[in-house]
Amino acid sequence: MRPIPYGRQHISEEDIQAVVEVLRSDYLTQGPWVARFEEAFADYVGSEYAVAVANGTAALHLCSLAVGVKPGDKVITTPITFAATANCVRYCGGEVFFADIDPQTYLLDILEVRKLLESAPIGTYKGLIPVDFAGRPVDMESFRKLADEFGLWIIEDACHAPGAYFTDSKGVRQKCGNGNYADLAIFSFHPVKHIATGEGGMITTNNRELYEKLLMLRTHGITREKSEFKNPVELAGGVNDYPGWYMEMQELGFNYRLTDFQAALGLSQISRAEKYLNKRFEIAQRYNNEFLKCEYITDKNIFGVHSEMHSGFYQAAFHAYHLYVIEVENRLAFYHYLRENNILAQIHYFPTHLMPYYKSMGWSHGDMPRAEEYYKHCISLPVFPTITDSELEHVMETVMNFFK
Repeated sequence: MRPIPYGRQHISEEDIQAVVEVLRSDYLTQGPWVARFEEAFADYVGSEYAVAVANGTAALHLCSLAVGVKPGDKVITTPITFAATANCVRYCGGEVFFADIDPQTYLLDILEVRKLLESAPIGTYKGLIPVDFAGRPVDMESFRKLADEFGLWIIEDACHAPGAYFTDSKGVRQKCGNGNYADLAIFSFHPVKHIATGEGGMITTNNRELYEKLLMLRTHGITREKSEFKNPVELAGGVNDYPGWYMEMQELGFNYRLTDFQAALGLSQISRAEKYLNKRFEIAQRYNNEFLKCEYITDKNIFGVHSEMHSGFYQAAFHAYHLYVIEVENRLAFYHYLRENNILAQIHYFPTHLMPYYKSMGWSHGDMPRAEEYYKHCISLPVFPTITDSELEHVMETVMNFFK
């Protein structure tokens, strides 16, 4: 059997034709396809605005700039995430503060966040970056209430969760990144994600001011809007009006643009997004049904999701299953055994606060005990829409055989 990775992109003939169409057109970048992709993605998650960028890390960086993170600003996030979630604060000179996870959900624990906020004068902390880890949605309504209480902005890292949702206190389904509670949200289109463009990212928001700032920061801090020009017409080289070639760099921005052929690929993939989202959920349920009887899997998160879909636990959330995480004893031997059987399981993630860079800033082992305990046992099994029945059976049988 060929190697089975934890995640894999699927490129259809329609995807290929969409890219070829752009390659044969007049624009490879800064053409019409980016705007079409942005419009379609905003519609998919339910936000007012979407800004396509080069990758998820660029999205996080631009969000940090847009909300005004500056040197010394203190921002709270989770230790169980890819390092970029925290790094974006450091790019702006801010200080990262970690709060521990809820061991039942693996998400940033709102009670731990409250403890941090209440331990210091209001204004000490500037913002929050919760993560929809593995595809499980954060209860953003509760975080919004907390943020408003302490005067904080929120950037939602929804890279794992396009299509996921939680049900708010009014019984309304709230999709991750729809902008109703977070000021900004970000997504990634890396090949293992739900929608793939090779590299690529998206920022969503309902805030017009932030949206316009993001557009400028994405392209070198340059604007072509006459109404925003600051230099006089004469200096620009015009007489009664600004000449057609004129543009102004008004802020220190970046080249974080997405190409048109990447946008075309993403736009094509959105057409299958719901189908593949449901397929991920079906795969997870098959795992759940197989592993519910296994005492050697100590994880509680997956089974909590299983029960919540039927009993209303955790506000009837819908898990997007970017990852299917279990916790086991003897993980190292288990990891090697899976690989010997062509199952390329992965670990998500080593706690960010224990990365040498963050340890050099004073974080140390023992600071986040729940996250650290989770890391000792976690492992991500293959979950992607095109996994075959035989591959899925092979994964489940191999898991069972190891512990037998």
